[in-house]
Amino acid sequence: MSTVLVVDDDRGVRYFIQEAFKGSDIQVVEAKTADDGLQLLDSASPDVVLLDVMLPKSSGLEVFERIRQHDSKLPVIFITACGDSETAIEAMKGGAYDYLYKPLDVSQVRHCVEKALTMRRLMNVPVLLPTNTGDASVSDVLVGRSVPMLEVYKSIGRVASQDVTVLIQGESGTGKELIARAIYQHSQRVKGPFLAVNCAAIHETLLESELFGHEKGSFTGADQRRIGKFEHCSGGTLFLDEIGDMSVMVQSKLLRILQEQRFERVGGNTTIETDTRVIAATNRHLNEMVAEGKFREDLLYRLNGFTIELPPLRERGADVQLLIEHFLVATNRKMEKDVRTIAPDAMDLLLAYSWPGNVRELQSVIKQAVLQTTGPVIMPEFLPKSVRSQHEPAAIVPTGTSQTSELEAFIDERMAAGTQDLYADSLQMMERCLLKRVLMRTEGNQSKAAKILGITRASLRHKLQSLHISMAHVVSIGDSANGSS
Repeated sequence: MSTVLVVDDDRGVRYFIQEAFKGSDIQVVEAKTADDGLQLLDSASPDVVLLDVMLPKSSGLEVFERIRQHDSKLPVIFITACGDSETAIEAMKGGAYDYLYKPLDVSQVRHCVEKALTMRRLMNVPVLLPTNTGDASVSDVLVGRSVPMLEVYKSIGRVASQDVTVLIQGESGTGKELIARAIYQHSQRVKGPFLAVNCAAIHETLLESELFGHEKGSFTGADQRRIGKFEHCSGGTLFLDEIGDMSVMVQSKLLRILQEQRFERVGGNTTIETDTRVIAATNRHLNEMVAEGKFREDLLYRLNGFTIELPPLRERGADVQLLIEHFLVATNRKMEKDVRTIAPDAMDLLLAYSWPGNVRELQSVIKQAVLQTTGPVIMPEFLPKSVRSQHEPAAIVPTGTSQTSELEAFIDERMAAGTQDLYADSLQMMERCLLKRVLMRTEGNQSKAAKILGITRASLRHKLQSLHISMAHVVSIGDSANGSS
């Protein structure tokens, strides 16, 4: 259970926040004076603090400084009246997490606190390498001893202490955020903030504001000045996930920051300096995007000061069984279950599965199996249908059958598996299907296929390789389809 400390002399505000989290797994403790709040830092060990800017006999900024001395990574969210906004902005420049305006809105309070709790976990929960020891019950562990993963661990060791930009490349679900956190936790900036932004989850205009901040009146709805992640994260590390989805306009502004560590807020003309290390990640092929004019080549050069390639799960050999065992133990602990082992035939199915969703999908499958299991052993029938049937999501649909039903079945199964990347998964499935269809039409002639697709032959070969499409398999499907007509 997480704990939120609210420090405000207004009893109505304290009651409001208590009610906002009533029935949740978030406990609220309250203080009406600065001294009471500071005492609760030790006794209650809060994960987030909601702090009023104006307190009796104390300034919110003074209390904030004392909180920072106690725990520099404790997220502090200021509660402010509109007239106190400049004070809150100054606090954010000093390391506060965010600020909320009175009168408070329930949904905004919950959203802001939940994001702060996530940030607290990202900074404080250690990511253990296999060579480290520690209590795995309170840590995230990089599991695996395959040759590709050993190279990843070596790369983390080489680059973590070097203050350079890092680019992490790998398919969805391979654990790119874990790698970013491991780099941060072993870096010289570990006492500074670690913030994560998913560039694919935020609209272009909002992403620019999220990263660089905005001035009051700079666009519709910008009723107050806002501090962006680069300003907030100065002295720390900013993780930009799915950077391949960033618009060209935002790419230009990012390039300037990487070159000069300077920027302007949206709608502003004051140059702001920052000292932020960037770790970027993508599941897209940036070199192809450069060739297609969708990604700036000079930005790519700036981003890949050091590149880490994360292998897909299907290329990690015996790591699959290690991960299965790890997730079984972790899920038992979290759900207070006592599932002791996996039946041999169920394990065979798990080891034979191709894991298109990688480690994230494997974790979800084990969670579902533990929930379904009625005894101490996971049997095959407790595994999701996608694993039991060894379903190939990108298989070519023979002529005359419904491709719509094939896509619908794939979407249903991926949602049942608990995917958090359904959009990317579906695009990959459709891309694989498209390439196979065109290659069947051209009888395997890649030059003709590339012309039909409107891409270069080199790009087609790269796509075939990345999607693991075998030309022999395509030709055999084409031959059987022709024979049945």
